[in-house]
Amino acid sequence: MFETTIAGSLPKPAWLAETHKLWPRWRSEGAELQQAKLDATLLWIKAQEDAGLDIIGDGEQSRQHFVHGFLERVEGIDFEHKVEMGIRADRYKAMVPQVVAPLKLKGRVHEAEARFLRAHTKRKIKFTLPGPMTIVDTVADRSYGDRVKLAFAFADLLNQEARALEADGVDIIQFDEPAFNVYLDDAATWGVQALERAAAGLTCTTAVHICYGYGIQANIDWKKSLGDQWRQYEKVFPALARSRIAQVSLECYHSHVPPHLMALLEGKDVLVGVIDVASDDIETPEQVADTIDAALKFVPKQHLFACTNCGLAPMDRDVALAKLKALAAGAELARRRHA
Repeated sequence: MFETTIAGSLPKPAWLAETHKLWPRWRSEGAELQQAKLDATLLWIKAQEDAGLDIIGDGEQSRQHFVHGFLERVEGIDFEHKVEMGIRADRYKAMVPQVVAPLKLKGRVHEAEARFLRAHTKRKIKFTLPGPMTIVDTVADRSYGDRVKLAFAFADLLNQEARALEADGVDIIQFDEPAFNVYLDDAATWGVQALERAAAGLTCTTAVHICYGYGIQANIDWKKSLGDQWRQYEKVFPALARSRIAQVSLECYHSHVPPHLMALLEGKDVLVGVIDVASDDIETPEQVADTIDAALKFVPKQHLFACTNCGLAPMDRDVALAKLKALAAGAELARRRHA
């Protein structure tokens, strides 16, 4: 019961990249950088295992950003002439690359880090990819002229890489779609359709992560504007329940999401966020177990996984490590409660 995993990202060591940033600059380049990325991946594999997590990720150590890390291997993307654009419905500004020509993969995207991850742990592994709608919301389109058409073009590329990741030995492939909590009507229609296109033909476990964003000030301010109840999930969960996606990762702890919305995911595995990524306070095992207890009112125990609310990339490394230990300890306490 209550297998544990992270949503995706973990802090990059200071010797690899700038810290506390979503788009950090690398500390080296070329072959030295490639080795440093794998060294950081190995560090976090060991840290996750030592913390007691059941499902291990690469912490996205080889990616500058969870979206741009994929786009760097796509033809038709201009990274040389980035433009400033409001993303997530203008919640904050970002410098984004431009789509300037038909899209095509340059080759494998994440082969090195996926195979490295598989080779260095005997536990189940999860690999994350950005979802089609979120990619569309994080690039400037100068070619396709249609968000839906562009999303399905990205979905086809994601599917190509996802099938290769499955062949690399990945157990769970997760698509990250924070945009689903922003563009609610579109998410429930073409957003889920594009997501299913990205996951088409996979026989490994598929997942989607939908959160309220990293613990940065723009997201914290946005959450304050959402009122006493955050009901965004209510729009997309029924569509996901009808989809072929097996798992849904969501934000729970310290959120204003009505817990009963999890019941809309009947039949799915639910990765319940029990770790707050917007606070440096370390959760106690009792707090984690209590969050699991609350979710069990709406999610059968065989379908409940314990997870972080979102990625931990902007956090202090020591804080992130302590939160991983709390995650595992809290899940173990919950197992004892419900054995």
